Amino acid sequence: QVQLVESGGGSVQAGGSLRLSCAASEYPDFSPGCLAWFRQAPGKEREGVANINRGDTTKYADSVKGRFTISRDYDKKILYLQMNNLKPEDTAMYYCAADPYCRGTSRPGVAPPSDYDDWGQGTQVTVSS
Repeated sequence: QVQLVESGGGSVQAGGSLRLSCAASEYPDFSPGCLAWFRQAPGKEREGVANINRGDTTKYADSVKGRFTISRDYDKKILYLQMNNLKPEDTAMYYCAADPYCRGTSRPGVAPPSDYDDWGQGTQVTVSS
């Protein structure tokens, strides 16, 4: 079973920064696969934040464009999400996800949760005003 382990969450004030990590050391398709960050706030549906696809092409939700950056380290097999200028509305549980088949590549925007097969347990991000 694929193991994805998130870390890096925490509590920050608005305007602050955090970097989330998702360790995928046992994920065989880390290199050719497509990876993503999602978030879910209490009472809300899980929403896509950022995708990184083959060739390291990226997509972002409009709400985070210009503030968040998704990237991956192939040697360490770690997926990152650098989050700058955080806002209270960014408060949520953040999850990384993997899709070895890259089904969402052709979508015009970030892919939905249904495109991803494997998930981490999540890391909480809380932004105070």
